Amino acid sequence: MAKVRKHQNSIDLDYMISMQNASVYASEDYHRIARAIAFMRQHHLNQPNLATVAQHIGLSEYHFQRLFTQWAGISPKRFLQYLTVEYAKSKITETKSLLDLTLDVRLSSPGRLHDLFVNLEAMSPGEFKAGAAGLQIRYGIHETPFGTSLIATTARGICNLYFLETTDEQTAAQRLRLAWKNAEIIRDEQATQSLRDRIFNSETLSEQKPLTLLVKGTNFQIQVWRALLKLPFGAIATYQTIAQMVARPTAARAVGNAIGNNPIGYLIPCHRVIRESGELGGYGWGLERKTVMLGWEASRTICGTTLAGIERSNGVNHPPQTTSVPNT
Repeated sequence: MAKVRKHQNSIDLDYMISMQNASVYASEDYHRIARAIAFMRQHHLNQPNLATVAQHIGLSEYHFQRLFTQWAGISPKRFLQYLTVEYAKSKITETKSLLDLTLDVRLSSPGRLHDLFVNLEAMSPGEFKAGAAGLQIRYGIHETPFGTSLIATTARGICNLYFLETTDEQTAAQRLRLAWKNAEIIRDEQATQSLRDRIFNSETLSEQKPLTLLVKGTNFQIQVWRALLKLPFGAIATYQTIAQMVARPTAARAVGNAIGNNPIGYLIPCHRVIRESGELGGYGWGLERKTVMLGWEASRTICGTTLAGIERSNGVNHPPQTTSVPNT
């Protein structure tokens, strides 16, 4: 049975208080944003104005506009355009063409402004069978643009990232124990805070070394997860496209099951896979969160492209991104 013990090092009280306060505000922001987006999608035919949406989530029109723009980088009205079926279908076509091109020339997926550089390492069958005996896992609960998350890491890489509706310590630790039955599990926010910052701080991604992920699963699951890593930031693919990428064109249902068992949310971007019809389909951490993620990435992609164009027109040139291969 996995052993859980508290981190023994002394932790500065001011650090804990500041992190606790920051978490409360971040959590409130995410849930307000998510409720606003759900409301706008539900009533999109009536096209509710800014004041109506703000009232629904209990904010003034001014504060809602400010909060949303700070979070998304664009206005609520423009954000909603990236959540339509029409937009999804256009991105499906664009992503498929992009992936076909990179496969034809035997290249890895081209880098994007916000792409993370990720390496995936799979546990050996022997390690899998041993139930992670001798493995030490440190985890922390952190706020992200998409709500509360649990990030768990080992000396070999990140092994879990999932999103929570509650920050209950026992529930979080229990889920880790089920996944890593013979590992030693230690709660240690200070050990995982830097990972949280690297993963969700898009401004410094190009300056960072690749993140390593440690996963365990069947050969097919690992093939599917590797395929997901080839989807660029802001891309949208279908289950059928992923099935073709792993040379199993008739296995879309099995692909869906493998995606549903993804242990490292966001980093292995299963949220970028939707149905052929343009409907979002399911998501292990909630369809509302999937909606928010896709819209957030779309807005960041558009804003990043626009900003780069403005800078080039003003004679601002940036050095090329790191030569590390993204998402391989």
